Amino acid sequence: MRDLKFILQQKYETSRALVIGINQYQNASPLGYAVNDAHEVREILVEELGFEAENVIYLADQDATKSNILKSFLRFSNDDIKVDDRLFVFFAGHGHTRSGVKGEVGYLVPYDADMDDYSTFIRWDELTRNAELVRAKHILFVMDACYGGLAVHRDLRPGSSRFLRDMYQRFSRQVITAGKANEVVADAGGPLPNHSVFTGHFIEGIRGKAANEYGVITASGLMAYVYSKVANDINSEQTPHYGQFDGDGDFIISVPVNETAEDDETKDTDELITIPYVDEVRTSKTTKEKVEHIKELISSNNSQIKLHDFSIEEVRRFLSATSEDSFATSGQFSDEEFLERISSYEIHSKDLSMIVACLSHWANDNQLGSLTKIVSRACDRLLESRGGLVVWINLRWYPLLLLIYHAGIAALEGKNYKSLASIFYTKLGSSDYDDSGSFFALKVASAAGDLVDVFKIIPDHERNYTPLSEYLYKLVQPELDDMLFLGKGYEDVFDEFEILFALVVADLKKQEDSYVWGPIGRFGWKNRRHGISPFQKLRNEAAQYKNNWGPIKAGMFGGQYERFEEVAEHYQTEILANLRWL
Repeated sequence: MRDLKFILQQKYETSRALVIGINQYQNASPLGYAVNDAHEVREILVEELGFEAENVIYLADQDATKSNILKSFLRFSNDDIKVDDRLFVFFAGHGHTRSGVKGEVGYLVPYDADMDDYSTFIRWDELTRNAELVRAKHILFVMDACYGGLAVHRDLRPGSSRFLRDMYQRFSRQVITAGKANEVVADAGGPLPNHSVFTGHFIEGIRGKAANEYGVITASGLMAYVYSKVANDINSEQTPHYGQFDGDGDFIISVPVNETAEDDETKDTDELITIPYVDEVRTSKTTKEKVEHIKELISSNNSQIKLHDFSIEEVRRFLSATSEDSFATSGQFSDEEFLERISSYEIHSKDLSMIVACLSHWANDNQLGSLTKIVSRACDRLLESRGGLVVWINLRWYPLLLLIYHAGIAALEGKNYKSLASIFYTKLGSSDYDDSGSFFALKVASAAGDLVDVFKIIPDHERNYTPLSEYLYKLVQPELDDMLFLGKGYEDVFDEFEILFALVVADLKKQEDSYVWGPIGRFGWKNRRHGISPFQKLRNEAAQYKNNWGPIKAGMFGGQYERFEEVAEHYQTEILANLRWL
């Protein structure tokens, strides 16, 4: 038998749907907006998503009997359904769960159900079994009802990437429900009037809010978007359940017209689609608990895979919390909005910053891969060009600035120069405006340079020479002191980090034959003090050990003391000596 991917086309032949909404039940309590939800979904399918009206079966209230629902669904097992069709099934109504010997059994409640007779319900697995009879390559079930008993997996998780055309050629059966067993569905109070919380967010998602950067909406992206919005809606006490129960493809909901053009010889590459980042899990774990957990993983040579998985989960959570959904790049600038944004960024960055600090301090050679992967994946989204207000665009890098300070200071305190080098020299991917790629230290330093003056907005920083550095000096200290007990040595290691950060950036720029510059921190004004400055102190230490100096042995500055000394001399005489600070 030939593999389906060699048979299926990179498009849909026909789009079909079954849409069900039940407000008034014969024997169950009524609902307020289920029919309105179903009616609106039907209208969107036909008027906005290209479904032909004759291919959409609509059942409401008394028409949504058990017999009619099953008959309508099995209609799609007929021979006129082609393998390249897609099928969308929407149900808004009551769900029910009963515990069986092997676990929970989930049911949909049709219009004519007798609440004391389970034979009048529709078992969820009856639909999944019958889905085997439907030849359509993609089926998506969207169920605005709460019930258990779903056996699903998530091959496509937030942050996962797949080729769009390839998804058309892979078989899939996907589902999202409004909630799990014993949860109460919020029939109103969502983002749209006269709709349930679940369907309100679902409608907003299919109308564009679940689209990726190319305007593509996939089922996986939509499900992840709806999960996040419903689970965190203030009017919701429900947690959607979603995933695939068969196959590894993806139901393509909407693609911009220019992406669907056939026989376009100029489009010889496939689009790599990324599932939008969302708040996947509401965790009760504190930062302290996460730090203790990663310490355990670092201490064991047998926990390499668990360390990787835990780190990536935290990156996904970080990306979700700091996405443009919460920090729009458009809009007007105000002092109040700026202060609110940096405060929110700090809250959402704290866990990942502390995890990276732990890794940087204690990681061995085998664990450095997890460290660099955290850094590179955390930056991926920021390499895409984005319109908006320049300050908001630059401020997107602020969480990564927090990360590099936490990681760098922790690495230096532990004399873990290999960690420090891994962080500074993590190679990032190319961007859509620069295909050369770059190092993490360069990208973060560039953003920091653009943000220096705006940090004078922070109270008591108006007259600082280096307001960003002064702010970070106070911000980072308590978190790292609690973990590493830095005590009075904190200021020295902070200065050492900022100097090495500046010189690494200056050296990289020098290698590119560009203007030699590195971010100037608190050490800049200290250079004007009487006595030995932190900058000169570091140069003296390097001169004492030369190629045996820790940073050089770790490969920084090309592993050459002479290269370090050359850039340090240039920085001191051409940059620090010319600062016009009184």
